[in-house]
Amino acid sequence: MLYAVTQEQEQKRQEQRGLSEREVSTWQTFFRMQEVLRGRIEQQLQACSGLSTADYTVLVVLSGADDGRLRACHLGVLTGWEKSRLHHQLTRMSKRGLVERQSGEGRAAYVAVTQRGREALIEAAPQHSDHVRRLFIDCLSPQQLDQLADISTTVLANLQKPENAGGGCPDEE
Repeated sequence: MLYAVTQEQEQKRQEQRGLSEREVSTWQTFFRMQEVLRGRIEQQLQACSGLSTADYTVLVVLSGADDGRLRACHLGVLTGWEKSRLHHQLTRMSKRGLVERQSGEGRAAYVAVTQRGREALIEAAPQHSDHVRRLFIDCLSPQQLDQLADISTTVLANLQKPENAGGGCPDEE
């Protein structure tokens, strides 16, 4: 005899196992939206300026710092990148003359934006802003922008909690 599962039983099983149907739908829609949006922004930024979004991120952060330079470890914190990712990104950017590594007192290592890096950012920024506006900002109402900012702030604050840091599996910690 076959066991027939009703829709209600399946929904209850899903909720006990993890996410509800609504939660799964919300997560998948959000994930797909940010994936497609990031991909389009990356493609357009690369095509128009030759910069990746990672390049652009580093240049924006460094350009906003005093004297256009930061300790490498501080740059890693501000970008949210692991040491290895930051190292490889800075190596690629150094080879292209966008940033330069500088030594500081003791073992302190600094990263500075170069003139070429500043020029690349100045050239890329207007088109990048136009793409962000066209693909993201303009399709949302002012209220939706405010809601999204509130939601993003809440999620980011949750991610900063010690129990939510790191990449380990929660069951193994």
